[in-house]
Amino acid sequence: MRRLVRIVSLFAAVASLPVGLGVPAQAFSRTAFSQAAFSQAAFSQAAFPLVSKGNRGSDVVALQHLLTAHGRSVSADGVFDSGTHSAVVAFQQSEGLTADGIVGPATWSALAVTLRQGDNGPAVKAVQSLLDAKRGSGLAVDGAFGPGTDSAVRAFQSHAGLGADGVVGPVTWKNLLWHYEKIGFGSGTMCAQSPDGNSDAHWATGGAVGQLKAAAATFAATGNGALPVGDSGFEHGGDIAGHASHEVGLDIDVWPIRTDSAQCTAGRITWQSGTYDREATRRLVQEIRAKAPSHVTLIYFNDPQLISEGLTTSYPNHDNHLHIRYR
Repeated sequence: MRRLVRIVSLFAAVASLPVGLGVPAQAFSRTAFSQAAFSQAAFSQAAFPLVSKGNRGSDVVALQHLLTAHGRSVSADGVFDSGTHSAVVAFQQSEGLTADGIVGPATWSALAVTLRQGDNGPAVKAVQSLLDAKRGSGLAVDGAFGPGTDSAVRAFQSHAGLGADGVVGPVTWKNLLWHYEKIGFGSGTMCAQSPDGNSDAHWATGGAVGQLKAAAATFAATGNGALPVGDSGFEHGGDIAGHASHEVGLDIDVWPIRTDSAQCTAGRITWQSGTYDREATRRLVQEIRAKAPSHVTLIYFNDPQLISEGLTTSYPNHDNHLHIRYR
């Protein structure tokens, strides 16, 4: 997205948060640092993510494994559905926490058990799945904390600027859950596009990536081709050239769909182009919203027909891409 006025973007992000969830600490802290600063200060601003009903992705998978570890068995499918919500509420009640079904710092802290080499079980699967999703560790999610998992934990701890002791305690849990995830390409459902020269800007929160992946997979099944994904953010957030709102892992640019389904190879178009496929783009927007009805704040795109249908919102310089903002 073209550069926005920073203060407008910040207030919009705050205003869009669900009532009762509050403002995540990182929504402010990340914008105060440049990307260079994050490479040095790394994870000093780490905070547990807020996860609730309707969320998808790697953080939800970890949550489901941890719930199972605490005797609240749920399927680790990465979808925060009614069953996962009920399990969270039951766990919160058992721990004397506010039983609202929202997994925030207090619930994560109660769920996160300290692990080390030699341990086994669902909690180990949670760590392994997060290391695979967020650091590409290539671990078998088998619940056995062996030498391979120990090595991957130590590598992550070094990456995060933590003491690399191989022990997954509260600080390592928080940093691992906080860490952004790279948007996956190569599956035939999404392709990477970097028109602004930000080739390494395809990182977002685990929740945002999970929502987009689900929508892209369903859309690809319609036969209209893969979804071209532009800039989202850097691995640890921070300033990104040409943007002011792609700094907290919640904003992702995607391109409109072409009538020849060649949006990944033939270049970006506008909604006024003769090769613009409004019907397919409408279907894409509907899939994005359907996969996360309570977690999509807005979609900027200037097609007047989609705006009139309440699917997108007008914003300057958004003729040739859709800007999705997740909660």
